[in-house]
Amino acid sequence: MKTSKLLIILLSVLLVLSLTACQSSEPTGGTDQVEIKFLHKWPQPEYSVYFDEVVAAFMKDNPNIKVSVEAVGDEPIKDKLRILMGTDNQPDVFFSWSGEFATKFVRSNNALDLTPYLDKDTEWKNSIMEAGLEPFTYDGKSYGIPFRINGKFFVYNTEMFNKLGLEKPKTWDEFMTVLETLKQNGITPIGFGNIYPWAGCHYLTGLNQKFVAQDVRLKDYNPKTGEFTDRGYIKALEYFKSINDKGYFIEGVNSTEHNMSNQMFYGEQVAMIYVELEEFKEVEDNLPGKWDFFKLPDIPEGKGNQNFLTGAPDGFLVSAKTKHPEEAVKFLQYLTNKANADKLVQQLGWPSPIIGAVNEENSPEFLVRGMKAIEEAEGMALWLDTDIHIKISDVYLPNLQELINGTKTPEQIMSEVQKVAKEVQNEVE
Repeated sequence: MKTSKLLIILLSVLLVLSLTACQSSEPTGGTDQVEIKFLHKWPQPEYSVYFDEVVAAFMKDNPNIKVSVEAVGDEPIKDKLRILMGTDNQPDVFFSWSGEFATKFVRSNNALDLTPYLDKDTEWKNSIMEAGLEPFTYDGKSYGIPFRINGKFFVYNTEMFNKLGLEKPKTWDEFMTVLETLKQNGITPIGFGNIYPWAGCHYLTGLNQKFVAQDVRLKDYNPKTGEFTDRGYIKALEYFKSINDKGYFIEGVNSTEHNMSNQMFYGEQVAMIYVELEEFKEVEDNLPGKWDFFKLPDIPEGKGNQNFLTGAPDGFLVSAKTKHPEEAVKFLQYLTNKANADKLVQQLGWPSPIIGAVNEENSPEFLVRGMKAIEEAEGMALWLDTDIHIKISDVYLPNLQELINGTKTPEQIMSEVQKVAKEVQNEVE
């Protein structure tokens, strides 16, 4: 009897062990968790909450994928990416501006070709505006997915304009008349902060485009062929300098931050500011119903297409060194789907390149009109600092501060740009 009881106990133990072994030996492919690193450039709490919510929702739907998020600000992320791209410790999905900024990752074999994924998921591909996809294209292949699309506009105080009988200027001469009228009436025309010279480069982006013929500019912006000898580049610098020399900017431009000049506009200390479409919500929050906007005025004598708009998409690339390409692309698809684009528009007021995300039902009137201006433009002049080689940009942009200070002439600046452009030609494969 004791033997029987012992045998029963033994068999029970073996059965439990067997069941445990069976459970532990089940395939783990569905439960094994992989980690992908996601780097974006919006650490501010009012923006980062959006990304945190999207990531949390994605991981809930995909428990086998862990997304680790890092957010680094606008300027620091440029240096961080430069360093990371020289290592094997790259984020799987990372922020990038379009144009040359993205292209350099392609040339250095750090960006995954997304063309096969877009071709496979035609619904995803067809949901994205061509104007958003094209600036992330290189040699006919897609390497980035746009997340936002922006245009640059002058935002002005309508009460100040109406009081003086001023209308939106369409040409540069009309623009100068508006600025002079404001100044003569004791109003500082433009709030402008250039402590970080990307702000000045946004002016120059549009001016270069308006003065220089499109084929010439594209040749010069290509690091393999750039020369920058066209007289239009000097004219663009002269026009930019004249705004400052005539006293139309605030004092201390080079020691003022962009956000501070915006605050001056909200406090009605200046008549206008030059801002991106994504900033329109902030303008309306601070100066509700008392503003309107217009694009950089035309320069009839310029050789460029006057119907272009300064602006560009920005978005995300997938590292070519990722160990988890399928999971990284799956997250990128989720991040840029229609539902999250709608959420982006409604929660942050940012312009999305996903077709239909900005509409009259879900978007404020000013955002709808801004997107319409982008859609009606014949092309986009991409941000100069992201559309030219980094070595050229590192000479061009700081010199805008020298130009404002009066320590360098347009001719001197372009001579330096031409010199470094020649050096870059010999370096780029």
